[in-house]
Amino acid sequence: MHKPVFAANRDQVSGGVYQSTRHDSGHKHVAGEALYIDDMPEPAGLLHAALGLSHCAHGLIKEIDLSAVKDSPGVELVLTAADIPGVNDISPSNHHDDPVFAEGKVMFYGQPIFAVIARTRNEARLAAAKAKITYEELPAILDIAAARKDGKDLVAEPMSLNRGDLDAAMTAAPRRIKGSMSLGGQEHFYLESHIALAVPGEDGDVTLYSSTQHPSEIQHAVAHVLDVPSNAITCEIRRMGGGFGGKETQGNIFAAIAALAARRTGQAVKLRPDRDDDMVATGKRHDFVIDYEVGFDDEGHILAVDILFAARCGFSADLSGPVTDRALFHADNAYFYPAVRLNAQPWRTHTVSNTAFRGFGGPQGVIGAERLIEEVAYATGKDPLDIRKLNFYGGPGRDLTPYHQTVEADLSAEIIAKLEESSDYQARRAEIRAENIRENARGGTFRRGIALTPVKFGISFTNSWQNQAGALVNVYTDGSVSVNHGGTEMGQGLYIKVAQVVAQAFQIDLDMVKITPTTTAKVPNTSPTAASSGTDLNGMAALNACNNIKERMVAYAVEKHGVPADQVEFLPGRVRVGNREIEWADFVKEVYSNRIQLSSSGFYRTPDIYWDRKAGRGRAFYYYSYGAAASEVTIDTLTGEYRVERVDILHDVGSSLNPAIDIGQIEGGFVQGMGWLTTEELWWDNKGRLRTHAPSTYKIPVASDRPRVFNINLLNKPNHMPSIHRSKAVGEPPLVLPISVLHALSDAVASIGDYKIFPDLDAPATPERVLFAVEAMRAKVRERSGGHG
Repeated sequence: MHKPVFAANRDQVSGGVYQSTRHDSGHKHVAGEALYIDDMPEPAGLLHAALGLSHCAHGLIKEIDLSAVKDSPGVELVLTAADIPGVNDISPSNHHDDPVFAEGKVMFYGQPIFAVIARTRNEARLAAAKAKITYEELPAILDIAAARKDGKDLVAEPMSLNRGDLDAAMTAAPRRIKGSMSLGGQEHFYLESHIALAVPGEDGDVTLYSSTQHPSEIQHAVAHVLDVPSNAITCEIRRMGGGFGGKETQGNIFAAIAALAARRTGQAVKLRPDRDDDMVATGKRHDFVIDYEVGFDDEGHILAVDILFAARCGFSADLSGPVTDRALFHADNAYFYPAVRLNAQPWRTHTVSNTAFRGFGGPQGVIGAERLIEEVAYATGKDPLDIRKLNFYGGPGRDLTPYHQTVEADLSAEIIAKLEESSDYQARRAEIRAENIRENARGGTFRRGIALTPVKFGISFTNSWQNQAGALVNVYTDGSVSVNHGGTEMGQGLYIKVAQVVAQAFQIDLDMVKITPTTTAKVPNTSPTAASSGTDLNGMAALNACNNIKERMVAYAVEKHGVPADQVEFLPGRVRVGNREIEWADFVKEVYSNRIQLSSSGFYRTPDIYWDRKAGRGRAFYYYSYGAAASEVTIDTLTGEYRVERVDILHDVGSSLNPAIDIGQIEGGFVQGMGWLTTEELWWDNKGRLRTHAPSTYKIPVASDRPRVFNINLLNKPNHMPSIHRSKAVGEPPLVLPISVLHALSDAVASIGDYKIFPDLDAPATPERVLFAVEAMRAKVRERSGGHG
């Protein structure tokens, strides 16, 4: 029989908070023992589903001939919109514009029109390819430029943020610059594609195993499609092979089709699309066009800011409204704008509906802020870092965001100062500039660049009602503990952090705590694991449940042993009751024997946040997370190819619950963000077909792309707000740090013109785009020198 082993040091919990405990599934990942949905033992009689996708970007469906599909070997069933008993909609918003199957009209190339259910996955896929569908093609709007020219259709109500008299401030500004930049989207490229396994049960119930960040949304969406109450649907997920926002809403369609097929056939049904179909049929990070005007003085003080964020949203609303809102929330980054106007345009296009992606529009907003800084720096001839410092939020009078939230406990200046010193930024910058000028003189090939950029990232859902979480904690008679909560594990370490919180609460070792798979049957009405709030919300909910149980235990000890409450203390592996110390497991048995409940639900709602969207005012975020990165690159001016030579990061995670996990998140977030801004490029042709739909054509960073030198340090300063053990979120903010790579590349391009001409480098800064920027810079140099040089 397993016996708990407590820490050798009786005054320390093994694996509690603030300790670098390994990821609970890390060793299973390495050994191939971590079970994902496609690894689960298959139920008897399992059927497989495949999607039938449109081959038209925008058009009326004139005729559908599925006879060859139905007659194909192994086919058991073909489903279309006519087979849906409830509503043909799995939209996460109240727009109701996201059908399970296209009906009458297709809105993007790759939109599901039908599904095939067959005995094997290969039979289903082969059958789906036999459909004959004719379309009356309609004009297709495929990109932001076409949508803006058409000017008719936004997918959601746009938001505007205003503070101060912008027009007057802009007019009075000594200097003004107008500009525009394009910013590409990004494929989530999770290692595990979308997948859903539906198992029918009694009374029409369905149990769904879905690779999702939002089990409750899966439950409710499927219930609506099947026209059953939510209690008939159970959604469970132990782990995902990555999510990054791509599994917040995009899993709805796969779960709905699998559940519908399971209800119709009475057999279990699995739907796992190919990587190509997954990339074609699911949404991406929104690409943006950012138009801006900035007013400033000769010293570089920003006086007025006017930015318009136009986004390609795709055919339906999905989460595009909140995503474009979030871009505005972060368009200040770490900087105070005395007068500001920020607007969003979420344009509808005949492409796949774009969705949540790590940062949720925030990174695009920060890109806009940093573009302004670069413009002002080149216009004034100063180091961009000096312009950044000059415009940081300050004390009273310089502490109000464009959404009228006061910035408290701002760490930007402290972090920048520390990183500037530890990275030896100033000496390296001087050396790089001198070397580049020498290379210009002798016609050398390589140029280096360096940049240091900050991030201030608000933590909370901007939909205030989503800032809540539930948990269920059970203490068993042997002293072991299980905890269930609404958060989902996608590799980010949420489960281990919550387990550490529970171990700390009861003062037991981590091996006594088991986190059970997330399921709507235990914790209902959960928020998605998103917005970097997974640990903040679910950790607090679990702690609340633990405290409820501890209060009962203390009350029992007071009554049974006749001691005051302040003489009942939970110590590592034991409980002190008066002058006695009782082993944890023995105390649990004693409490149980006296009929005290050892199970509790827990709940948490983030306090002190509110948001009035129409007024554009409120306290949208509970706190801010801060960080900074200094990046150095080398570019080849003949090919545009480049290397990231060195990256130094200092990041604020409050009092880290698990430093090893947090550093891993910073590493991964940085590399993923670097990919977005450098190598990853989405491309649709003029027919609306996504041509970068596989690893062969879509280039995520690989091991050789990582920085040659990669230094990461944690600030280790407790959160000023009472978050879970004074920690801070770490999921999304690090993705913003590689903006420093983009600006280091920009710095290297600028060296061609002796740093006197703004390099105007858009993202993703692929080698081709870097080469074009270099050639454009050389052309400007020749133009300024009268055609010579």
